[in-house]
Amino acid sequence: MKSLLPLSVAAASLLALAACNSQPAQPEVVDANPDPMATTLANRAPVELPPAIKADKTFRCKDNSLAFVTFFEGDKLANVRLKEGETPVRLTAPEAGQPLTADGGWKLTGDEKNITLTTPDKPAQTCHV
Repeated sequence: MKSLLPLSVAAASLLALAACNSQPAQPEVVDANPDPMATTLANRAPVELPPAIKADKTFRCKDNSLAFVTFFEGDKLANVRLKEGETPVRLTAPEAGQPLTADGGWKLTGDEKNITLTTPDKPAQTCHV
């Protein structure tokens, strides 16, 4: 009888706790204000993420100058700087494999090891890593 008494007390307390659960199974909605932008956001055009960086290289050109080039995945975008820390020039191509160009006479062809670079101030010259 001694061993049944603690077991019956424990069972009674569990039943009492189970009877106290008056919360519904679904969470209670506290804020009933609808989102005014919900339909606008649901109907927006898909967002295209910018391409990931493929390589960031420093090239030594034929005239002994440096070119800092960041290549991006997809081979349709590169950023070029002629001095470290300056704002890069964004060169783009309509399709992969075509020359990357920008306004003002910028043109870049090549890959992560060797490029041919034309700038507004200089004619085309070869550069390598």
